[in-house]
Formats: sequence, structure tokens, C-alpha cells
Amino acid sequence: MKKISPFSLLIFVLLALISCNEEPPKTLADYVDPFIGTGGHGHTFPGATAPFGMVQLSPDTRKDSWDGCSGYHYSDQVILGFSHTHLSGTGVGDYGDIRMMPTVGAIQLNPGTAENPDSGYAARFAHSTEVATPGFYQVTLDDDHIQVELTASTHAGMHRYHFPKTNEARMVIDLTESVVTEKMPGLELRIISDHEVMGYRNSKGWARDQWVYFYANFSRPFQETGLAVDGEYWQNKQEARGNDLKAVLTFNMMDGGPLLVKVGISPLDYHSAQENCLQEIQGWNFEGVQEATAKTWNDQLNKIQVQDDNEVNKTIFYTALYHTMIAPNTFSDVDGRYRNHAGKVLQDRAFTMYTVFSLWDTFRTLHPLFTLIERDRTNDLINSMLDMYSSDSLLPVWELAGNETNCMIGYHAVPVITDAWIKGIRGFDAHKALSAMKASAQSGLFGLNEYMTKGYIPADKEGESVSKTLEYAYDDWCIAQMAKGLDDEVGYQTFIQRAQYYKNIFDKKTGFFRGKTNGGFVVPFDPTQVNFMLTEANTWQYNFFVPQDINTHIALLGGDEPYESKLDELFTTTEKLSGREQSDITGLIGQYAHGNEPSHNMAYLYNYVGKPWKTQTLIHQICTDLYSDQPDGLSGNED
Repeated sequence: MKKISPFSLLIFVLLALISCNEEPPKTLADYVDPFIGTGGHGHTFPGATAPFGMVQLSPDTRKDSWDGCSGYHYSDQVILGFSHTHLSGTGVGDYGDIRMMPTVGAIQLNPGTAENPDSGYAARFAHSTEVATPGFYQVTLDDDHIQVELTASTHAGMHRYHFPKTNEARMVIDLTESVVTEKMPGLELRIISDHEVMGYRNSKGWARDQWVYFYANFSRPFQETGLAVDGEYWQNKQEARGNDLKAVLTFNMMDGGPLLVKVGISPLDYHSAQENCLQEIQGWNFEGVQEATAKTWNDQLNKIQVQDDNEVNKTIFYTALYHTMIAPNTFSDVDGRYRNHAGKVLQDRAFTMYTVFSLWDTFRTLHPLFTLIERDRTNDLINSMLDMYSSDSLLPVWELAGNETNCMIGYHAVPVITDAWIKGIRGFDAHKALSAMKASAQSGLFGLNEYMTKGYIPADKEGESVSKTLEYAYDDWCIAQMAKGLDDEVGYQTFIQRAQYYKNIFDKKTGFFRGKTNGGFVVPFDPTQVNFMLTEANTWQYNFFVPQDINTHIALLGGDEPYESKLDELFTTTEKLSGREQSDITGLIGQYAHGNEPSHNMAYLYNYVGKPWKTQTLIHQICTDLYSDQPDGLSGNED
């Protein structure tokens, strides 16, 4: 038998120790930092969600705040609670449904304020205790020394709380509070066993008729229960309805173990909320849920693989990709049932119903991305839009929680559908889609009567007239392409003519698209002025929105050289914004505003006049100067 020398044995042991201490290779989810966008005007949230999930389980730190549209802002130091629905990146606030908040000691029924958290159940926290990864969030509440961990599946959230040893551990379930102040047509709470609670929240806010049912299952029995109904607290009351409704559950935590909670939500009924919870989270394995959701995120993020030795760049990129996969949100329950826009409960296992269609924000870049990396889901998204058309007789504009808000302009479901169909994504009724497109374009609403009769929208007849004329013309071009593809020659001719209406507001003298009244241009005119003829922009920021007819627009400006000069002036002018204050106009390079949607195509237009290096220089500048890996690392709303 050959002996092993002491030296060889030492080398073997050292190599074994080194291999044991090696960190596992990074996954793509490890590059995601959910705190990016939670500061500044990014309006994102750091909490736990699955890709396109129904649940977004995240902390709320403020209320009725534009920079708190997601419920959270990185500058805050007080947490008001943890709720199960949140919007990401939007410019209007809603959601924050089904808030839960752990406390210790005296019963508190109101959240208190950031200025005086001791006046309620709110708690101070430090960012040093926060951890956020795709599908997971953790924080310590300093006042009562409670560690909070959150994770989520598609339809359910899971909480884990580590209390100090106490027999006065409380859980407040507050159905009244949310991200914004809302009217409450009806709230209900039911304590159905010594460890289960059900309830619903019917609210009227940005979504005019939102329903959220929930089922909550706790890993420990309640020692005491109470309900606060319209400001009056009732010990041991088991069921209540009202317009201001909260539950307080008390637990004995003297053994030092954790309290776990799993919560399913549904827009339909209690049974669906319970099934959504119990089918997706069957036991009490918190790490199992967290790891399953992390794997789902990794599978999603692996659809795009980038190579870059700069780790910060990869963090910025994969966090941005992560944000593209938060919404639209699943609106079907696990059994395929959903509530349509007519309020009826339908069931269809052939597709998943979705909600949160922020189409003015997403038609330019998000949905074209989906045609590359979410082709199957794109069919579901379009079938969801067509379902909305079946109820509303129009395609969605800005749809939220089964409600049309009609926020923003255009009928931008149209380019989403046309783009998908042209790229071979055709798992929907194309003829129904074309009928829906025509219905939206011929509704007569939002200035369309004037647009159809005059060929433009007069500034004295309809707000945002310049932006609407330009965007309607693009949408009409998309309808024409769909009609042509379906051999509808009459439809093609009608809408290809309407696609030229943008020319009717072009002023050859100034080289700008301008508002018109009584057949003449509105005076005085200043292209830097932010006014009500434009949507969250000034004239500079809409002057290059002719994506359907770029070459003709170049000709209108006098050819390649004048067009290039106009672009140069856009990006290099030292003139400042003028007119009304508009918080959305941020990330300025000259008059180009990267922080808002209307500018996003402009840097690429140099390619159309044979100057691609100018595009490359600008794209590098935008990526370098207007993105970072910090909480304020986005130059505007993330949507």
C-alpha cells in the first residue's frame, strides 16, 4: 500500500477548505437590485413579487404622495405596514390593499404618521436592515425589534415574523388604509377559526370599482381577537362589515419561534382567495416558496444574457429587465376564473387574464420587447384586451383592476396588437381585433370627432390637441397595416389616409408641429413651453413623433441636413423649459427628456440621415449619465 506523504495530505486539506469556502456562482437574479428606482421619481417598490404576479407584497412608507405611487420611497424612515398589491413605476397612485402590521404591547388601531410614528402602529426602520432580491424582502422594525421577511408566489404572499419573547405580539389587519385615500363602498372581515381570517376590500379610487378578497392562514393560534368597526373596538367579535374596518390578532410568542402567515388574494370571492393560497403555498416552508420564486425569476431573466466585465452595468441591466416583468399582472385565479369589465365572473383556461395595461407608457418599447421574449404571454395580453373590448366596446387605454381609467391619450392597444400580428404572434381572433381597433378609432371620444372631420384636433376644442393628433395618426397607420394584412382594402385606404393627418399641424416656417385654432396656428409660440396642447411635454419633445412616416417628416423639414440640424438643436440647445411645471419632464439633454416617454425614439433618428455615430454617442451618454445602481438611479417614472 502506497503511503500518502504529510505534504500531499496538507495540500489536499487546503484545497478542500478552499473549495468549501468558494462562493456559488452568481445567478442573474443576484444582479437585480429592487431598490433601484425606489428613490427620486422612479416610483418602484422593493417588495416580493413573482413575474407578472397578482401579489406584490411590499412595505408602505407614505400615503397620498406622487413620489409614493408605489407605496414606498427610499427617503422614508417609517413603515406603515405591509400590503399585498402595489403598482410599479406609475405616475398615479393606487393599490396598497390588505395591509398587515406586526406590533408588540398596547393595541394600536391607526397607523400614525411619519412625523409621529408613536401615535399609531407605524414603526421606524433603517435601510441597513433591509434586504431585497427578486421574490424576497426583509427588514427589522426598530421600535418593537421585529424582523420581517416576505416572499410571494403568483397568487399568494407569505410572511415570516420574528418577535421578541412576549405574550402581547399583535397583528393588525387594516382594510381601510392603502397607498392613497379612497372611498370605501364596503369592507368585511371574518375570523373563521383560531388561525384563519377572511375579508374583502371594495374601494373606489383611480380604479373606480376594485374588489380584493383575501384569505389569511396563520401558523399559530390566536390568543385574543378583536375587530374595530368604524372607529369602535369590539373584543372577540368574529365578523363585521363597515367603511373603516380593522382586525387585531394577539399571539403568545414566548417560545421564541417565528409567526408565519400565508395570504391568498382574488378579485372574485373568498373561495378563490383560499384556493389561490392553499394551492400555491401548501405548507409552511418559507424558504421553499422563496427559492421557487427565485428560480422562476432566474428562468425569466435568462431570456436575455449579456456579457460585461462591469458588474454595475449588469446590475443596472438586469434590474431594468426585472422591472419589465412585474406588470401587467395576472388577473385570473388558479382555476382560470376572472372578473370581466362588465362585472361578470367568467372562466377560460385557454388564456390567462391580465390587468394593469399602462399602454401610453408601454406601447413604444415594453410590448415590442415582449414580442421577442414573451411571445406566448403576448397572446394572453392581447386576448385580455379583446375581452375588455367585449365588455366596453372599446380597447383599453389605461386599464386597472378590471376598470378602465381612460388615463393618458391615444388608442395604443392598436400598435401592440398590430406589432404582434405582423411578427407572427397570432393566437387571437385577428378579425375581432381589427373590429376593436376601428371601434376605438371611430368612437368620437377625446377629440376624435374633430380629428375625423377636420384632419386635426383644434386646440380650443380638446386638450392635448397636438399630442393627440400625432399619436392618433400613428395608431391609424397601425390599423391600416392590420387591415391590409387581412385583405380589408376599404379599411386600409381609410386609415392610411388618416395616418397622414399629422401633416395638418406642421408649420413649415418654424419646423415644428403646432396647435391650431380656426385653421391657423396658435400664437405666441415657444417650443420650450410646456402647455395643455401637449401631453407631459413641450413642442420639442413631440416634434419627432412620426414613427410611421419618418422619411416624409425628413422631407418636410427640408431633407437630411436640415433634419440633422434640427436633431442637433434638440440635444444641444441651452434653452430651459418654460411654461407650466411638469414633474414628469426629467433627464434632460438639451430639450430631450429621457425621464418621460415621448422622447424615447429621438436619439435613434440620426440613423435615418446616415449618421449612426451620433446615435451611438447619445445612447452611450444616456446609458452612462441617466442610469445608476442607486435608489435614484432612474431619471423618471420607471413605467
